[in-house]
Parts: sequence; structure tokens; C-alpha cells
Amino acid sequence: MSEQNTAAREPVFNMPAPVLFLIGTLVAIFVGQAYILSPQAQSDMDLWLAFNPARIYYADQIPGGFFPIVWTSVTYAFLHANWPHVLLNSAWLAIFGTPVARRYGTGRFFFVFIFSSVIAAWGFALVQPYGYTALVGASGGISGLTGLAVRFIFQPILWIRHPETDEPVPVGRKLATIREVFANTSARSLTIVWLALNAVTPLLPLFTGMQAEIAWQAHIAGFLAGFFIAPMLEPRRPA
Repeated sequence: MSEQNTAAREPVFNMPAPVLFLIGTLVAIFVGQAYILSPQAQSDMDLWLAFNPARIYYADQIPGGFFPIVWTSVTYAFLHANWPHVLLNSAWLAIFGTPVARRYGTGRFFFVFIFSSVIAAWGFALVQPYGYTALVGASGGISGLTGLAVRFIFQPILWIRHPETDEPVPVGRKLATIREVFANTSARSLTIVWLALNAVTPLLPLFTGMQAEIAWQAHIAGFLAGFFIAPMLEPRRPA
């Protein structure tokens, strides 16, 4: 009887609430984009909420001018181009957002996502400053969560002694220094392969003849943002 009750209380999705909330938000917004808004409304949404680097240099040629660049540095992350786009990002978010949310909590989780999204947008603008291609998708922010996760998910668990029982108590995984990341085979491999795959993306047309619609600039910038901000987010742990 007690075993059945325990099983009944098991969550359907074993993910932290902020990760589930963000995935639900991304999917709900896309459903609204795809099935509720008219084509004109969708176009207006892209105009006012997608990140367009052209606003920096051609502000007088775009409705709204330069100022929307301020909020679109964040809002673009909540828009997606199609179902594969939003579903792939949701899966990626579930994998790398989960350890970050569990380690740092809701506030820091969302801070990293937003901060990395902003850095990713401006990384995209830096590499492609004069383009009219608008940026949409959560992948820049999720890249930041990935870069942050790499700093600890492959590291050993830290233990302290309980002050009353003197029993060993786990307090989480060690945050790796940059040197320790590259000394760890798994962390090093994930970091190098991930960065390399994005770095070679602009070369794909040379081999496939097709233009890859992947914002590799945003992925790299977002990843580095999460990777390097990690020490500033660490909670104080008992000695």
C-alpha cells in the first residue's frame, strides 16, 4: 500500500520546475505563433521581437529604428521558426538546464539563460553586423546553460562532515577551474567538440552546397558566457 502511494507521487517529468516552466513557455509561445496569429501578426511579431543586427547600422530603414534592439536582445530567445526548432531546443534545455537548475536554483537559472541570450545576440551581431537576417530561438541562452554545466557535471562530488553525527554528507559537485575542465576527458571532449561543430558550421555550404540556417555565432558566444560566469554564481558552501 505504501509502495503504491509512493509510486503515485512520482513526478511524470523528473525535471526541476524552472526547466519545465521554460520549456512550457517556449512551446506555448510557438503554438500561438503557428496556430493563433495571422500571417501579418506573425510578421509584426518578428519585426518587434526578433533580434535584427541591421537595426544597429540601418536604423532609419527599419520600423522602430534602433531602440527595439534593447528588448529584442532578450525577446528573440522566446520565438522559434518551426516545430523541429522549438522541440530540439526543448530537449537540449532539458538535458543541460536540469543540472544547472538543481545546483543554482530558479533565480540563477533564469539569470544565466537571459544573460547568455543577450551575449549570444550581440555575438551574432558582432560577426554579422550588416546582415538583415533576424535571430530567433532559445539556443543562445541554452548554450550558456551548457557552458555552465560543463564546469561541474563531470567533476567529483564534494563531501563535508555532519557537525553532529560526523557522518560524511554530499554537498554537490566541485566547480572546475578552466584548467580542470580541460584536464577531464569528458569535459574536455564535450567542450572541444561542441565549439568545433559550431565553428565549422559556416563551412558547410562548401561541402554540401546548402546554406546552414544555424546561428553558430550565437551558440559560441552564449556557451562562453555561461562557461566564464560560473564562478560568480557559486553559492557559499559549508567548510
